[in-house]
Amino acid sequence: MSMAGTRGARARGTQIALHLGLILACLSVLLPILWVTRVAIVPSAMSYSPGLLPEVSSENFHDLFAGRFPLSYLNSLVVAAGSVVLAMPFAVTLGYSFARFGTAGRIGRFSVLATQMLPPVALVLPAFAILRSLGLTDNLFGLILVYGALNLPFLTWIMMGFFKGIPVDLEWAAMSDGATAFQAFRIVVLPTALPGMAAAGVLGFILSWNEFLFALVLSGPRTATIPVALAGLQTSNGVKIGIVAAGVVLAVLPLIVASRFIQRFIVEGLTFGAVK
Repeated sequence: MSMAGTRGARARGTQIALHLGLILACLSVLLPILWVTRVAIVPSAMSYSPGLLPEVSSENFHDLFAGRFPLSYLNSLVVAAGSVVLAMPFAVTLGYSFARFGTAGRIGRFSVLATQMLPPVALVLPAFAILRSLGLTDNLFGLILVYGALNLPFLTWIMMGFFKGIPVDLEWAAMSDGATAFQAFRIVVLPTALPGMAAAGVLGFILSWNEFLFALVLSGPRTATIPVALAGLQTSNGVKIGIVAAGVVLAVLPLIVASRFIQRFIVEGLTFGAVK
């Protein structure tokens, strides 16, 4: 075999090994999801039976919706969306101030990020005491306030990085045409930053949607979110794995839909900002 043929065979072997590795990596991620879905759509008595789909049934979903899960689902949607709506205006303005003007210096910017390093268990009792004094325990608005405050440092740093990637020449060009600094920010910077705001909003939504400790301490039966509701799916006979699997399938569905919905918008917006 010639030298060129040997190199070609090695290249093909490398490509095959790479594709096999990618397939195994994808399977390692997809198989748990597929198995949970399989457990959710078969009768509880067949949860551990062999076979891919011994019998398809909606029994687990009927049992799940017979309890408080629909209310918990609505609570999670309200709290997660509300916390993002509350935190994003502050994250945008803080991120822009940090990126363009270096507000508070490096120590101030690091202090904002350092709040994310505090363990949640050290914050949950002070948060409970504050909300109790305000009468906001077992209240969705109280959870929105707490989640908005928890997500604000993370969202601020995301927006700061994105604003740093937007050329300042765009603002100078707008101001040279007679716009004020605020008008340049509103007319030029914000539309370009929409993809970053969408990405930050989705990440903030996911963080709030998945949070468990604060929801467990600060909520009650009326205001429990999905993680608390799933943790409460336990009976005197133990955990009904089929009902839990049905709850998990419904819990991850909004995250998949949201990520898929904005994916193209984020990519197009990032490339638009880079070209400009």
